[in-house]
Amino acid sequence: MGLYQHQTAVGPVSSGPCNRGENRERAREDEDRPEFGVGSGTAVEFESNPSGKRDRGFDCLDVPMAVRAAARSLSSNLRKRMSAPAAALLHSHATSFGFKEVREEDKSQMVGDVFTKVASNYDLMNDLMSAGLHRLWKDRLVSKLHPFPGMSHLDVAGGTGDIAFRILEDINNLRRRALQDANDDNLPDETRIYVCDINPNMLTVGKKRAIARGFGDNKSLVWVEGDAEALKFESASMDGYTIAFGIRNVTHIEKVLDEAYRVLKRGGRFLCLELSHVDIPIFKDIYDFYSFSVIPSMGEFVSGDRESYQYLVESIRRFPPQEKFASMIADAGFQMVEYENLVGGVVAIHSGLKL
Repeated sequence: MGLYQHQTAVGPVSSGPCNRGENRERAREDEDRPEFGVGSGTAVEFESNPSGKRDRGFDCLDVPMAVRAAARSLSSNLRKRMSAPAAALLHSHATSFGFKEVREEDKSQMVGDVFTKVASNYDLMNDLMSAGLHRLWKDRLVSKLHPFPGMSHLDVAGGTGDIAFRILEDINNLRRRALQDANDDNLPDETRIYVCDINPNMLTVGKKRAIARGFGDNKSLVWVEGDAEALKFESASMDGYTIAFGIRNVTHIEKVLDEAYRVLKRGGRFLCLELSHVDIPIFKDIYDFYSFSVIPSMGEFVSGDRESYQYLVESIRRFPPQEKFASMIADAGFQMVEYENLVGGVVAIHSGLKL
């Protein structure tokens, strides 16, 4: 089964500044509906109007009958627990902390506490939970960015430096090749990769990793403690913007998208890598079982912290499905909005351009 799955869109979604108010109102109307495991298993560009869906890569999934039955039974019991009482799940993203409803003003602190707890084991748990696949997903994200020497880039919620290091390595490789090919020492050297994170503990982890990788004194890396909903950067100052596994944890997704649009230059690209929704039969049942039964237990075993990883898997289910999130990106003003599902929708990369 392939890591990347492509599929045409179903239904038109308008993009561009002229539709921002209309699309946002529609997104708010939809926000009250609980969404579990909704997604197309696709790469979708939101400027086409094809006629149907198709999923590739899982049609011949060979799962023993007993495993299928057990997964279905466990998933059914899980959905009953998730939907009872249903009223508890009808709150907005701004007031959801996993499946719990909290005060909007408390959510940021609660999420901050989670990441303070998990910071020291963040890399290890990412490797364990994804079987190392998160490294390939991040490589895929950066490949869509097309970094270049002299660029100014903002990586939000990037405290551990995973995305920033990849971008810087790509730029350094381009520079070395250009110098070898053209013997040209006049390439732009003002590359700036800003790593912005609201949690100082995550930034501390990233700075230590930078030293270990030989980037400790690299002036191209700039570490900034900041809020994705109220960035400290000037408007139209960035060539690119990335956020990996972060937007799911913010209080107001719309504010983050608005800020991303504001700081990007014309022609700048927005890229978001996020855990998302699976809707492929059988695979979804197995994924639900793994998420709710294995990951929290793994967190408890490795770090003695089950609660933080319970929040992790619940927050994924509360995040907007792929199509809805894409419409929110378009609503912020981005054009040529598209997304690509990886591993059947376990994660998705959303992309948009500021034109």
